[in-house]
Amino acid sequence: MRVISGSARGSRLKRVPGDSTRPVMDRVKESLFNILGKVDGEVWLDLFAGTGQVGIEALSRGAAEVVFIDKVRPAIKTIEANLKTTRLQDRARVVQADAFDYLNRSAVGQGSNGRFHLIYVAPPQYLGLWQKVMSVLDERPSAWLTPAGIVAVQIDPKEYELLTLQNLALYDSRTYGNTQLCFYEQRADE
Repeated sequence: MRVISGSARGSRLKRVPGDSTRPVMDRVKESLFNILGKVDGEVWLDLFAGTGQVGIEALSRGAAEVVFIDKVRPAIKTIEANLKTTRLQDRARVVQADAFDYLNRSAVGQGSNGRFHLIYVAPPQYLGLWQKVMSVLDERPSAWLTPAGIVAVQIDPKEYELLTLQNLALYDSRTYGNTQLCFYEQRADE
């Protein structure tokens, strides 16, 4: 596991001890950033951050700030160690919290002007957590997202289901082996 581009390119990242996280493969990470394009100056929220590798990749590529959320202490320690290794900790905020508690406690996002350019959702598999997060974000996406902000979800393709959302709409989906990336944006009338 390594940073593939930007200021921390080539830095090796630690894994979370045990098997509670599923690191994203370099090929999927590269595809994600090719789809997203430039992230310079953006503020991201990395829910279920695990090793922190996606948010760290964003920081390495020029994101202004990333807020990392994970409830597992070994993941928090791993994120902090990976940020130190890459020397990107000055633009990161690491929060040990349950993702849903964080979203519910923070009625308004905590990024730039209270909102994020991208929210990355990569929860533990097969628990229906991604659908629950999408439901929470769909209630008031403008409270969390900048006007052009998006939600990117990383799941196993077997988990995918079409969601009935009022304020967010799926605009792209890509599958890479056993990883699916789904991209949601705010509906025009939101």
